[in-house]
Amino acid sequence: MSVFLVFVGVALILVLMVVLKIDGFISLMLAAIAVGLMEGMQLNAITKSIYNGIGDQLKSLILILTFGAMLGKLLAESGAAQKIANTLIKKFGLKNIQWAILLTAIIIGITMFYEAGFVVLIPIIYTVAAETKLPLLYIGLPGIVGLAATHAFLPPHPGPAAVTVVFNANMGKTMLLGLPIAIVAATLLGVFYARTNWVKKINAVMPAGLISTNQLKEEELPGFGISILSALLPVFLIAISTIGELLLAKNDPLQIYLGFFGSAPIALFIAVLFAMYFLGIARGMKMDEIAKINASAVKAIAMIVLVIAAGGAFKQVIVDSGVANSIKAMTMGLQMNPYMLAWFVGAVIRIAVGSSTVAVTMASGIVLPLLSTVGISPELMVLATACGTVFCSHVNDPGFWMFKEYFGLSLIDTMKVRTVYSSLLSITGLIGVLIISAIL
Repeated sequence: MSVFLVFVGVALILVLMVVLKIDGFISLMLAAIAVGLMEGMQLNAITKSIYNGIGDQLKSLILILTFGAMLGKLLAESGAAQKIANTLIKKFGLKNIQWAILLTAIIIGITMFYEAGFVVLIPIIYTVAAETKLPLLYIGLPGIVGLAATHAFLPPHPGPAAVTVVFNANMGKTMLLGLPIAIVAATLLGVFYARTNWVKKINAVMPAGLISTNQLKEEELPGFGISILSALLPVFLIAISTIGELLLAKNDPLQIYLGFFGSAPIALFIAVLFAMYFLGIARGMKMDEIAKINASAVKAIAMIVLVIAAGGAFKQVIVDSGVANSIKAMTMGLQMNPYMLAWFVGAVIRIAVGSSTVAVTMASGIVLPLLSTVGISPELMVLATACGTVFCSHVNDPGFWMFKEYFGLSLIDTMKVRTVYSSLLSITGLIGVLIISAIL
């Protein structure tokens, strides 16, 4: 019954937003309360779930989104994003610009969490789209899918890293097996899916306030070196921290410092300070101008933050209502290939609870006994479980709303693009796992 009520909640959101035209934040809050009541939760329990869901969703994400918006706006207003875009277009050409964005996304995504990588990459996507006059999704989808693939298949991202620990798998081997799957999946979906008529028919719009209408002359632009360093500084800091995690003990004093400066919010904060000086003050910009740029960036993402927060509330109500127990009962005794079963359990939980990180945590506990099967690779089980939990992103996934708002899409169009590409990414990942298991 619990799983059925999740689908009722999803249907309610569709009615509220598509039929009644109510905005996403209000619709998600109403659906969260309605699902809680239908699940038999007490009113105080529903309230607690909503508070916890919003808090858990925004505890570090609010800083990532805020600093990311500031950095993006500084890159745009200073001309740094324009310089990066012009250089990519010049080096790769219009014909290969999708490959340039995809490559950039994979490099960023190997070490950077999805949300942080998203807000770093999005101003470059906006500027390339504006400069080339190409459709926003044609430019943006390779980047977003590249980030999604690395997030789904590679430790140290939260999902794969968590399952690696539960399954006692080797993290280095998991990364080596996951990287080719991530690259192939990102290439197939990021480039070729973006060129299909299915995607071409959908019109994405850049949100007002996050792009610059001020086009500078080439001689007015900052240098490429300082522009790319400003954009990728968070990536470098996080990469150094990740290397430290692999080489140093957790309580090593050096790793404590690396972990602090390499955490996504702090890394983005440092990048904002760096950009304020080197892209602003050092190039003659007054501090009050910089303050206005930062303020306008924060105003532009206010509704995006609220919608993502409400998505977290809706997800938490579903989690707290006991959906996991229903799913566990459904999957007990199924006779399937262990990798396929791990993927299936992950996919079912993902559809029900939304958050891939929550889903992978739940799924790992359910499929853990499968590791006793002879010939099963713990590393491939990590990948099978993790790629199952990116299947079918829809309205109970906060990342769904992030994608929707930053690309200015309708709810239906977001489902056509995000839900489809996440499902295809998940299935491609499973095929990759099965091929590797057959070879090994």
